[in-house]
Amino acid sequence: MTPSAASRADHVHPPKVEVFDVDAGTNTDPKGFVRQVDAFRTEPFGLYMARPTPGHPRLAYFRSWLLPSLGLRVGRWSWHPGHEESFDYYLDVVNISRIGNVWRTKDLYLDLLVTAGSGVRVLDIDELLTALGSGLVEADEAERALTVTHRTVDGISRNGYDLDKWLTEHGIALSWNP
Repeated sequence: MTPSAASRADHVHPPKVEVFDVDAGTNTDPKGFVRQVDAFRTEPFGLYMARPTPGHPRLAYFRSWLLPSLGLRVGRWSWHPGHEESFDYYLDVVNISRIGNVWRTKDLYLDLLVTAGSGVRVLDIDELLTALGSGLVEADEAERALTVTHRTVDGISRNGYDLDKWLTEHGIALSWNP
């Protein structure tokens, strides 16, 4: 193992798992903290969640959609003053499962930053490959993550970097109001 690969392996983390319990009105974050949710909304294509981010130094509020058919979690963040970022949407590539009104995501490391009208950027390919090499994800999960990422980047870019336009092709219309 090369020194750079060894240092990446030292920093690899297991896939982040998150739980969304609609009936309880809670979101259990990857660190196990149970957070109260301001709003859940279930649609045929997915689950919407809106909640504050108490104690976070940069984020004030978080809204997201779980989209099982696409293998994505689409997020929009509200920032504390002075911590704003230049992207519009943060997409996590995830496995999504559901039992009744309890939804669960398993993060597959890859993230996409979408800036409306100008671009999409893929993050954390090195984390996925390190996790694969460390046995934290199976080869089929890594392949799925790369396939979802490729399909998403291709679709968004073909639609002029308009996420909503691409989602419309899949019969999905997102609303961000609680």
